[in-house]
Amino acid sequence: MSEMTTEKHVFQAEIQQLLDLVVHSLYTDKDIFLRELISNASDSMEKVRHLEGTAKNFKDAGDELTISLEMDKEAKTITLTDRGIGMTREELVENLGTIAHSGTKAFLEQMKESGGSPAGLIGQFGVGFYSVFMVADKVEVFSRSWQEGAENLRWTSDGKTGYEIEEAEELPRGVKIVLHLNEQSEDFSEEYRVKGLIARYSNFVGFPILVAGKRVNEVEALWLKNKSEISEEEYKAFYQFAGKAFDEPCYRLHFSADAPIAINALIFAPGENPEKMGFGKVDGGVALYCKKVLIDAEPKGLLPDWLRFVKGVVDSADLPLNISRETMQDSALVRKLNGVISKRIIKMFEKEAEADPAKYREFYKKFERYFKEGIATDYANKDALAKLLRFESSMTGAGDVCSLVDYVGRMKDGQETIYYLVGQNRDQIESGPFVEGFKARGLEVIYFTDAVDEYVVDSLGEFDGRKLASIRHAGVELADVDAEADGLSPEEISGLCDYLQGELGDRVTKISSGKRLVDSPVIALVPENGMSPQVRQMMKAMDENFKDEVKVELEINPRHPLVKKLAEVREKQPEVAKLVAAQLLDNALISAGLLDDARGTIMRMNSLMEKAMG
Repeated sequence: MSEMTTEKHVFQAEIQQLLDLVVHSLYTDKDIFLRELISNASDSMEKVRHLEGTAKNFKDAGDELTISLEMDKEAKTITLTDRGIGMTREELVENLGTIAHSGTKAFLEQMKESGGSPAGLIGQFGVGFYSVFMVADKVEVFSRSWQEGAENLRWTSDGKTGYEIEEAEELPRGVKIVLHLNEQSEDFSEEYRVKGLIARYSNFVGFPILVAGKRVNEVEALWLKNKSEISEEEYKAFYQFAGKAFDEPCYRLHFSADAPIAINALIFAPGENPEKMGFGKVDGGVALYCKKVLIDAEPKGLLPDWLRFVKGVVDSADLPLNISRETMQDSALVRKLNGVISKRIIKMFEKEAEADPAKYREFYKKFERYFKEGIATDYANKDALAKLLRFESSMTGAGDVCSLVDYVGRMKDGQETIYYLVGQNRDQIESGPFVEGFKARGLEVIYFTDAVDEYVVDSLGEFDGRKLASIRHAGVELADVDAEADGLSPEEISGLCDYLQGELGDRVTKISSGKRLVDSPVIALVPENGMSPQVRQMMKAMDENFKDEVKVELEINPRHPLVKKLAEVREKQPEVAKLVAAQLLDNALISAGLLDDARGTIMRMNSLMEKAMG
């Protein structure tokens, strides 16, 4: 080739500084070099598609648009060829020499002002191509533009001293890039390595990618297609491929949005929960793409942690393609994506639950812990997540469930509080004394039977402007019921309460007559700031030395025969009355799940049976 046609460009000191930043600092994962090259090739061929329909002088219309890769292990090279629009001499300088622009100095100055962080600046300077110098010590770019009379050109650089542009032999339209791999990167000349990178980063690029003549990207980017064009089988196949899953998806969310950020998303809720099956905490399953090119397979902050069970793809054209993954984690764009997508997913679950309650109930059994985790950790979405909770209540049949929305719809006129009780199961809750007064008044009580429910309702606090209150706690006021049975007089009640306080001492903080009991003689209530049995058990499990002296408020039922009899015999049979008083407290503690040592209870019961039998 004639020396007369060669142009030499020498990098200035500041350009070498920028190259060093790109190669050694900006991209910490050198695998992404192929992502950058394939992305550029795809963009170039998208322009060909546009020109085929708009440019009258466009030649070669209808040519097959492919990206081809060839590896040579002996020569230690990778060659990538595309049939895109190619580049003229001026465009080679403009596009591959972007870092040689006068803007380089401005870039470095902005880098200093931002404390050395390239976040937000990279996309302005098109430095993605230069990631190739992480793996190559020499790069050749052969190119011929689509424009009539275009030159055949060869661009060469070592990424250190500068670059040369010279004439080349006859070329087809497009670009051919030859990477001469450095010693540390020779494994990239292996076919399996290149196929692995394509499968990871570029599998959904919209053009065929050929490796050694065979296409390797067979899966379509379904998230960019119209929903009406996709079959259920295609959705299932995509879910299993993208999510590395073997089950079938239970729900899916496929949507596009332009504001406040451009999004195309295809997200699936799986049919099975691996965490529930004992596989440990799963990693996030939604990958972040930009124009079908993978930015991060497990992006931090794209979705809140409680949504780690969903799988799929989020594609945003607003993301700069050549941004590094570390920078991506701090991007304000990702925070916007988080807000938009989280709300969409929650709304999807809400609609699906309304459309098919039975299906949602089965799904909820497997995944309820994630929703509850979200209420405790995701303040922005906790109110919306509360609508997804399902539970039994005093107004549902055994095994049937309802929602907080259902509960509010059934509330009595004037009722301002949502009542609930945490227990081991429905039978245990209903066999105790806590719900009987509420049932008698037609007030619904939610039954929470999961170990974490105590934390969930504490985090939630209220729903639809109504406070959630545990009926285990003191301070819950109930109205009188009509036609109450004859009970003790106010004077008799006062005398009995004083007697019990004297007998039980500091085991109880307060004794009073209440309205919540119907069939039971007494009830032990936890102070509003006191620990529930579930929390106490959890504390004991975490700390074997945990000590919590149980002190409760005791409420008596002045209409119960046993209470009325105790008031009658407390002076006539003081020995028996003493045993009955202590036994009533222990019975109440047992019903409340608060009795830690039953040895005294058993001895007292034996004494009472002896006396009963004379």
